[in-house]
Amino acid sequence: MAKSSYIAKSRASLEALKSANLLKSLNLTVLIYGEVGVGKKSLGRYIFEDAPMIDGASQEKLYKALELNEKLIITNFDRIKNFDKLKKIVEIYKNKIVATTSKEINSKLEDDFFSLKIFIPPLKERPEDVKALSLNFLEEAKTIFGDLPKDIDIKSLNLDLSQNAHSLKRSIYKAYFLNILAQEDILEIFENLLYEKLEDGYDYKKLMRLFEVPLIKSGFKMFGSQLSMSKAFGINRNTLRKKIKEYDLQGVSR
Repeated sequence: MAKSSYIAKSRASLEALKSANLLKSLNLTVLIYGEVGVGKKSLGRYIFEDAPMIDGASQEKLYKALELNEKLIITNFDRIKNFDKLKKIVEIYKNKIVATTSKEINSKLEDDFFSLKIFIPPLKERPEDVKALSLNFLEEAKTIFGDLPKDIDIKSLNLDLSQNAHSLKRSIYKAYFLNILAQEDILEIFENLLYEKLEDGYDYKKLMRLFEVPLIKSGFKMFGSQLSMSKAFGINRNTLRKKIKEYDLQGVSR
């Protein structure tokens, strides 16, 4: 079984970890809830390191696993359709259950089935964990793909926390690849992308957007104003304004 990678640096995640440590030796059913990507599965794995992890949507597979295993981690607990049957099976086999859910479930069911509930807040409320996870994902990328030609300053990155650790990992990996890609690699990516778009029937104007939007955005970051950018690019300022308006580029207005 895979070991847990639950990282706890913030007060909230340390409290969750403290509860998890108490649960390791207790015969309790536990519900871990929170948004997608907050670390529910990792915390569940921390509590039951060697227990099978079964999706609640896989009904028959779940029932069979309960017959064969004393301890079990059930993900997507809200997707279970027959809670009464589940409860009867657990009563027969005396299973120890850790369940996770991203959606609300019936409060009576929560009270009847679970002895303890652990809530993990979203990453936007846990900045210490964001930093620790970012460094962890960066080291993970280095292990897989090798060292970077230059270090990445995580503070300067636009980190996406919309899906918590899932989107954060994508942000770190994207920043990593941008640092290791050579110009030839980028040209090859563009060539493949353009070929796919041409197959979909894209016209010239839509294809030009792929070049002009990132060029205008990066130019504005570099030069700080439309006037300076138009001089650097050697184009008329009115032409530049028309492009900014055409692509509805927010924040490129000075």
